[in-house]
Amino acid sequence: MNSPYRDLPSVDRLLADERVAPLRERHGHEAVVQLAREILEEYRASIEQSGSAPPVAVVDVLLTRAEQLRPSLRRVVNATGVIIHTNLGRAPLSRATIEAMQRVSVSYSNLEFDLEGGRRGSRFSHLESLLCRITGAEAGIAVNNNASALLLALGALCAGREVIISRGQLVEIGGGFRIPDVLRQSGATLVEVGTTNRTYTRDYAAAMTDQTAAILRVHASNFRVIGFTEQPSLSELAALARARGALLLDDLGSGALLDAARFGLHGEPIVQDSVRAGADIVLFSGDKLLGGPQAGIAAGRRGPIEEMRRHPLSRALRMDKASIAGLAATLEHYARGEAETEVPVWRMIAETGEAIGRRARRWSRACGAFGLASEARSTVGGGSLPGEELDSVVCSVDPPGGDADAFAASLRAANPPIVARIQDGRVLLDPRTVDPREDMHVEATLRALCGAGAAGTGLAGGE
Repeated sequence: MNSPYRDLPSVDRLLADERVAPLRERHGHEAVVQLAREILEEYRASIEQSGSAPPVAVVDVLLTRAEQLRPSLRRVVNATGVIIHTNLGRAPLSRATIEAMQRVSVSYSNLEFDLEGGRRGSRFSHLESLLCRITGAEAGIAVNNNASALLLALGALCAGREVIISRGQLVEIGGGFRIPDVLRQSGATLVEVGTTNRTYTRDYAAAMTDQTAAILRVHASNFRVIGFTEQPSLSELAALARARGALLLDDLGSGALLDAARFGLHGEPIVQDSVRAGADIVLFSGDKLLGGPQAGIAAGRRGPIEEMRRHPLSRALRMDKASIAGLAATLEHYARGEAETEVPVWRMIAETGEAIGRRARRWSRACGAFGLASEARSTVGGGSLPGEELDSVVCSVDPPGGDADAFAASLRAANPPIVARIQDGRVLLDPRTVDPREDMHVEATLRALCGAGAAGTGLAGGE
């Protein structure tokens, strides 16, 4: 009687299979060997328990399970039309930014070394002059995200004292983190004034005592309150803070360095305007509308910035060398006046409907009878410009078989995955958020998924 154990292939025989060779090249010899051994051990355990091996061939199981060896964090094609997509990594980086990050990562750098004096330097020095030149501030510092920048500012400047904030600005940011929680962690005491929709300068003035360290204004960057509303201007708050010997902190969240109104968008304050209006510290993100690597930036008066720099938290929250180099390269785009064409976020915002429409029609032709190009709306997203949308044209797919969820899942199974959105039973792919260099991959994937239908005339997606 033949033993079922004898039918199991050896590890060497598995590795010799021509279908396994690409796995070894992609994931490494040792990783594939380890996976093969684990699968064979599972087969032996099954034989011991039931007396027979599972019906599926070992090599087929190995090919399927090799997906586990693929890196968890992967590049994806964002066809959702959401420009700053938090779940998809927010802002894509410019080519110059990526090259700058690569340059300082492949060798040593002068991260904390003064080349001229031959002594220890500061990593904070590499960004300050750029931040000052662009924003008009006296000084600047960058840490690992904007929540960290706010925590550092409050901890360094307001711990043990009171911070006044309007009830309408007690916002919750991503991941369930709330401004009151950040305030408590900093050691500052929260003092709420006004109401959800209306707060006046006199409300702040009435709440100020000798324990007041600062007034904090927080921009509602991921929602909008409209109608019967009132908030004092930043210059009014700055005058009040100066008169009472307090600081004014302005948390802008997303951090626009360009005027979004030029592109038909409204409601996002500009960092330079906050500096000019008299804010002592302006706080904003590096990886949203600014379009760089993840960072939290504080720009403002030299005295408060120096206190933040000397605080112990600044070391815990500091950026690494690659992120500093990337942020510097991104800021250079603004300094040279080329952000609109070189920073991907602004390039997508500025993209014309005509150019987007041409690409959407090409994609829809790849779907044959299942696709058409239709008008739609893109959003900025990522806690920026709430409620603001841009006119766009999408490739709208009526999936073969009628299952939009299954079709979207098949797009995500492509290599690299393509992430689209579903609306009214159709799958929509928006070219605005897809790099044109990825168009061939999108078209080939759509053609393959739509099968025979793609061989039709394609008039539904034609010019």
